[in-house]
This record gives sequence, C-alpha cells and structure tokens, in this order.
Amino acid sequence: MTNTDNLFKVGTIVNTHGIRGEVKIMAITDFPENRFKKGVELQIETKQGLVPLTVQSSRLHKNMWLVLFEGITNINEIEKYKTDDIYVASDERQELEDDEYYYDEIIDSQVVDLTGNVIGIVSEIMTTGANDVWVVKREGQPDALIPMIDDVVKSVDVDNKLITIDALEGLLD
Repeated sequence: MTNTDNLFKVGTIVNTHGIRGEVKIMAITDFPENRFKKGVELQIETKQGLVPLTVQSSRLHKNMWLVLFEGITNINEIEKYKTDDIYVASDERQELEDDEYYYDEIIDSQVVDLTGNVIGIVSEIMTTGANDVWVVKREGQPDALIPMIDDVVKSVDVDNKLITIDALEGLLD
C-alpha cells in the first residue's frame, strides 16, 4: 500500500472507454470540473505505487468523467489502471466557504446530540441534490440518516471530528 497521507481521493477508474486510452472515472469530489481539467496532475494508486499522470482532456458522459491522460495513446496503456483510485495533492484543494466541508473532514466524525449523548460515527455521505445526507453508523441499531441542514446540524468541529445535531423528533427512528 502506498502512502497517500498528503493526497485526497477524487475518484476511481471504473473502466476504459473506447480504444484511444480514455478512462471512465467515478468522481467523489465536489469539484470534478477542476480536478479533471486539462493540465491537472493526478496520482493513480497502483499496487506498485503512485503513478503521476497529467490530464490531456476530459468530459462528462452519463454521470462519469471520461479522461484522457497525456502520453496515453491507446487502451492497452491504460487498461492496467482499471479499479485504481485517483488522488490529488493536498495543496490542490480549494478553500471552502463557512459551513462547507470536504468529505474526508466529515467521514469518521463522531455525532452527538445537544446533550452530548453519542449517536454514532459518520460512515458515508450521500449527495441527494437538495442537500447532503450523512449516514451515521450506530451501535446495535440501524444507520441513521442525518440531513445536512441548519435545523439539524448545529455545529461541526472539523479539528476534533465532532458534529453536534438537534435530533428532531423522528430523525433517529
């Protein structure tokens, strides 16, 4: 396993596309148009280590990003990267507005109610269109689905990975 401490996952290569060497990427970034634009250097995590590749071109197609990397001219040169994850360097991340968070800042955060009772740990983030929904793993109970709205999420302490919510009636049922 390679060291990805100073890198952030932005997607996974799920397949090739055509014979020219394009790949289909399932993006997990809020900024795919920036991550996959021409000239951006990405790191592919392989079993042998990190492989830097520069984006030559990209386009959105059926909810997947089709990306062609510089120096890749056919399917045979890129096929070996199928199922590999793609990362961006930490210094490539944009500053966010207040009340905006990167996924890795929220995942694995502890969720508590207004009285400090532990509800669980955020395990996943679902993008629904209107607002994100945080999936909270609870011990001995089904997962809780917490909508990222002001009425529910009262504070997010990124440094301490602690989220305080107002557990409105019916929210944790």
